[in-house]
Amino acid sequence: MERLWTPWRMEYIQGAHEATGCIFCELPAAGDDEGAYILARTGRAFAILNTYPYNPGHLMVAPFRHVGDLEALDPQEWTDTAALLRRSVAAIKAAADPAGFNVGMNLGRVAGAGIPDHLHWHVVPRWNGDTNFMPVVGATRVLPESLDDTYKKLKLRFTA
Repeated sequence: MERLWTPWRMEYIQGAHEATGCIFCELPAAGDDEGAYILARTGRAFAILNTYPYNPGHLMVAPFRHVGDLEALDPQEWTDTAALLRRSVAAIKAAADPAGFNVGMNLGRVAGAGIPDHLHWHVVPRWNGDTNFMPVVGATRVLPESLDDTYKKLKLRFTA
């Protein structure tokens, strides 16, 4: 019997799912970009790896300001998040050559937002055949690359 290991998922599976704070506020404020997997910052926004990714390279772009209403973003926040979304797609293309992307956001808890009070966009690289039976049957996502390796690979593309 072959075994597939995803040890980083245990923290999520066993952890409390109701956040006590806002990761999109706390992680950038901590000042440890590498430890938080923050890939890039602008004046009003940042890009960060998702620590529970759907695929290697799955990242999120968020404004620094704690805001949950899309229409409340000011023009500079719109500009910075849009620029980081474009940079994110380019960085992932250069680092991993995906066949496509899912880019989007969930507005509100009923729409699937895990953190509804702080806007964030997901950028998920996709490859032909990247879905399989494990998420359906085993409720487990198998990733072929560690977060640390993904971070190092993408960080180089954001700084280039």
